[in-house]
Amino acid sequence: MFVKQISVFLENKSGRLAEVTGILGKHDIDISALSIADTTDFGILRLIVNKPDLALQVLKENGFTVSATDVIAIAVEDKPGGLAKVLEILYKKDIGIEYMYAFVGKLSDQALVILKVEKADEAIEVLKENNVKILPAEEVYAL
Repeated sequence: MFVKQISVFLENKSGRLAEVTGILGKHDIDISALSIADTTDFGILRLIVNKPDLALQVLKENGFTVSATDVIAIAVEDKPGGLAKVLEILYKKDIGIEYMYAFVGKLSDQALVILKVEKADEAIEVLKENNVKILPAEEVYAL
């Protein structure tokens, strides 16, 4: 009942995340969920992918420090308090949460990704110029 999560150690420098995702894409590895925990100097990229063993292999072959961890994927009610119910169950059993992140659904044939960037206005313009669909807040909130 476990899901294999891939964790990648990344130096906190421009282009490293693009390099990882590019390598995965070249090997037909689809990212279903991701999370980045960072400090000033480095970050840990956590991924759920469709081919975890291959992802582990190709990232190691390309010089990345990578590990695999078993995690649990759950479904919660998509309404206020849905997650709280599950967390309360774990709390009552004295089961701590080390970390968690969302497993985002899909909009038509497109995955939804939330970005936090420097120079946000410039980023929006560059994305628009490159025909990247930017979802308005109302549409995101309605999903």
